[in-house]
Amino acid sequence: MEFFTKIDIPRPDFTIDYTKKLAFFGSCFADNISAQFENRGFCTLSNPFGTVYNPVSLAAQVRAIAEGKVFGEQDVFQDGCWNRGGQKGRGDRDQEYRRAQDARGPWHSWDAHGSLSGATQEECIAKLNAAAAMARDFLQKADVVFITFGTAFVYFLNADSADCGTCGRVVANCHRQDPKMFERRMISVDEAAAALKSIVDSLRRLRQQDWIPRSARNDAGKDSRDMHIVFTVSPLRHMADGAHNNTLSKATLQLAVDKIAKCGTEIATVASLPRNDIASRASAGVYSRICETQQSCASRNDNTHYFPSYEIVMDELRDYRFYADDNVHLSKTAEEYIFERMVETYCSDATRENIARVEKFLKMANHRIVDATSPATAEFQKKLAAQAASLEKMIPGLNLSDY
Repeated sequence: MEFFTKIDIPRPDFTIDYTKKLAFFGSCFADNISAQFENRGFCTLSNPFGTVYNPVSLAAQVRAIAEGKVFGEQDVFQDGCWNRGGQKGRGDRDQEYRRAQDARGPWHSWDAHGSLSGATQEECIAKLNAAAAMARDFLQKADVVFITFGTAFVYFLNADSADCGTCGRVVANCHRQDPKMFERRMISVDEAAAALKSIVDSLRRLRQQDWIPRSARNDAGKDSRDMHIVFTVSPLRHMADGAHNNTLSKATLQLAVDKIAKCGTEIATVASLPRNDIASRASAGVYSRICETQQSCASRNDNTHYFPSYEIVMDELRDYRFYADDNVHLSKTAEEYIFERMVETYCSDATRENIARVEKFLKMANHRIVDATSPATAEFQKKLAAQAASLEKMIPGLNLSDY
């Protein structure tokens, strides 16, 4: 007797083990799943520019990494929140004083999370370039890149933000600036698919592969040289948009991912997009760079896949007991269940056994120490070191040096 619908996940043509480097980009769901792998000793990279929810912003981030972009003064702005509100009259004098003291606040980038902001312009730029360099080095060696999208709603700078950037520029993070500075709309399936295509192309350039179909390669049996890209749609609902708009947003992402994963259709260029919206006004910038060519990629996307995390939550975990107290985010149990389904999908029986061994070790390693100076603690740590060395010898690629 079956009490719930279990999603059938096709077995991919690659596997994940401890020798593989795993990168995660996208929404907070990507951060959560990345942590599941990292906490079990896998080599991971997660959102070097911070959490990002929409495909257009993520495409810009990955393109910057792939092209070796050097961030500079044109890529950052100083916080202007202090200039809002206050009483009239007296406010003019206070604002003049604060300008003289350069007290506007931290520096941000429209392309990055607040964790990369800085107290000074130089600090913010340095953080951006350090994140880009680190991500570029990792992705050149990455084996699997998981990309999770949360929403098809995108923020664009409008005419009221002329001093902070070009009108029509896509915004990954609003940094709590004046809402009047932005125009927010849901992108179309073609726009989302164009962004996904840009991500795939950028990741290919990073690996500098010829991307001949695997069946035609001389190294067809060597799985290790390939970078596999796995798209997912976050199961976390954006209920602030309303239930219907959340459904439309997720459906837009699903259709775009399906278009790229199957890739039997051509990707729309910016010329085919509506000309009366803000994306069209920015076509000379963001979208002209994303929608580079209009061509079929049916023979080029043999390394692009889809993992049904959204479907797993909607059908297998449809009960609210699998959600956090806000009834939107997932509970720890749900996150661990999705991780288990990913392990079932991408890991061999031998790797799953190795994960169990590592979990057992980590449970012991995380044991609370009462007296760090006692002989018993010294003996315990000696035992830990011996077990870590034994596991590292047994499991290729495993690094337990942090434990």
